[in-house]
Amino acid sequence: MKQTTQVFWYALAISFMVVIWGVAAPGNLNAFTSAVTSRILMTFGWFYLLIVIAILLFCVYLMFSRFGQMKLGKPDEEPEFSRPSWFAMLFSAGMGMGLVFWTTAEPISHAFVSSPLAEEGTDAAIRDALKYSFFHWGVHAWAVYGIVGLVLAYFKFNRGAPGLISATLTPLFGHSLMSGALGKWIDVLAVFATVVGVAATLGFGSAQITGGLSFLFDVPNNFLVQLIVLAVATVLFIWSAWSGIGRGIKYLSNINMGLAALLLVLLFILGPSMYILNMFTHTLGGYLSDFFAMSLRLAPLDQESRNWINNWTIFYWAWWISWSPFVGIFIARISKGRTVKEFLFGVLLLPSLLCFIFFAVFGVSALRLEQLGIAAISKLSLETSTFGVLAEYPLSTFMSILTILVIAIFFITSADSATFVLGMLTTNGLLNPGNSVKITWGLIQSAIAAVVMYFGGTQGLQNMLIIAALPFAVVIVLMGVSFLKDIRSIVHSRRKKREKPI
Repeated sequence: MKQTTQVFWYALAISFMVVIWGVAAPGNLNAFTSAVTSRILMTFGWFYLLIVIAILLFCVYLMFSRFGQMKLGKPDEEPEFSRPSWFAMLFSAGMGMGLVFWTTAEPISHAFVSSPLAEEGTDAAIRDALKYSFFHWGVHAWAVYGIVGLVLAYFKFNRGAPGLISATLTPLFGHSLMSGALGKWIDVLAVFATVVGVAATLGFGSAQITGGLSFLFDVPNNFLVQLIVLAVATVLFIWSAWSGIGRGIKYLSNINMGLAALLLVLLFILGPSMYILNMFTHTLGGYLSDFFAMSLRLAPLDQESRNWINNWTIFYWAWWISWSPFVGIFIARISKGRTVKEFLFGVLLLPSLLCFIFFAVFGVSALRLEQLGIAAISKLSLETSTFGVLAEYPLSTFMSILTILVIAIFFITSADSATFVLGMLTTNGLLNPGNSVKITWGLIQSAIAAVVMYFGGTQGLQNMLIIAALPFAVVIVLMGVSFLKDIRSIVHSRRKKREKPI
């Protein structure tokens, strides 16, 4: 533990305080964080919408600007990972098992439970359901991850700065301030958001895997089984993080992308293939034509619509922001040697397209069953909705088992990526933090997840993510400004050297 810094101990202390609060008074924790979250959503909803669309436009500008050909690293440096492995790792870390879960649950919810615009169950609601799913999981989310990852990669590989959030703000605030108390608390904020987010996801993933086992094999769906699933997953993701990015994380990500592709192709072939293709094409057109209207929709004169926007769109934007330190740092770590344009193309466009395909195949397969009255998927719990859909198609048992395997590996890859990032953040940005630090964070995350599952504090932790997202949104804006200021000064100094007379 010699590598640890003050950030490690501060973040560790705060994490334990939250656990104690959740154990001693889970109701109080939920009530307090729910009240703060509700106030943030109503007061700063406009801020989240404007910030996220501004980040996206900034990424597009950088992709096609004069900075697009700049390499992240030395000019002659080659990428550490092949494009398929790089993409598999960044996608697994960025979306992971949430994609498998929400590709069924979200379109069904928008179409038959709570529609964003139309009456539930109508053709218009079904069309909007898939369009808003594309919107929530598309380029907006990946732009937030992309800008954080790009700025971190630039300052780490081009400027030799530590791989820390605080280090990226040095051009704005100076080295002394960012290496002092303010810089440390910025890094603590990033660590805490990552710990809470991953802990909630571990608890959520354990519940989903247990729900699938219960749906298929009548395994008891209780805390003990969830705890066993969590313990097995903890051993696996700590082993993967111990092995390092070049071995465990890379191999698991590659394997899982292959299994996810197999599941996707099977359901496409066995499901309503033509309907999927038609809905995908139509929804893509609707997504593009209504892009800016959805991006800035706040419904100030319609409280019911505003509540929907708060519960879905603004919640998602805050969620992506709160996860951006974890995903951004991990993407930065694996992206040395790539140009800015290649980086943004790979992080912004390709994952979005893959998310659209997943939502089209899983979401449309679910919507068709409900639309024709074959199965009431909207009546199932969120954890079992995907398995309820697969049960209505051929090879249902095989696809369900494959789904559990995909969820489990996404579960592990997200956790081991987070463990690696937490190690970097709490060892002054080391690219390869020591195993003792990684193991410590792995155990802490799982311990928090276990407490959360037992005491039912998941909602409280998710609310904390929303609370943490508000100040971190400001940090992301400052990171973008700092990056632009620094890179322009470098280009200007190089131009002056070229123009200097001999």
